[in-house]
Amino acid sequence: QVQLVESGGGLVQAGCPLRVSCAASGRTFSSSAMGWFRQAPGKEREFVAAISWTGSITNYADSVKGRFTISRDNAKNTVYLQMNSLKPEDTAVYYCAARPYSIEVDPLLYSSWGQGTQVTVSS
Repeated sequence: QVQLVESGGGLVQAGCPLRVSCAASGRTFSSSAMGWFRQAPGKEREFVAAISWTGSITNYADSVKGRFTISRDNAKNTVYLQMNSLKPEDTAVYYCAARPYSIEVDPLLYSSWGQGTQVTVSS
């Protein structure tokens, strides 16, 4: 399976950008669809963005569309989430996840997960 480690979270002001990264290990990374999910205190984990194993297809939650960009660099075994125009409601622990080949938005359909990185957006 794929092992995932997120990094890059932190405290930022509203309106500012932040990029979080997910470093992967394992031979199946290049054939894995990658997703970003987030979970705020007291709330269920929600879909944020995903990218297919080829990088040719992406999908975004309506709440982040136009502000966030998911990308991957298979040579570096890394997936990124560029977050622009951050809002306080973006505050959450951000998780990356992997599954075979195709994008899904249901977290239950992802088989590998990182430990998460905290993103806090101040007003």
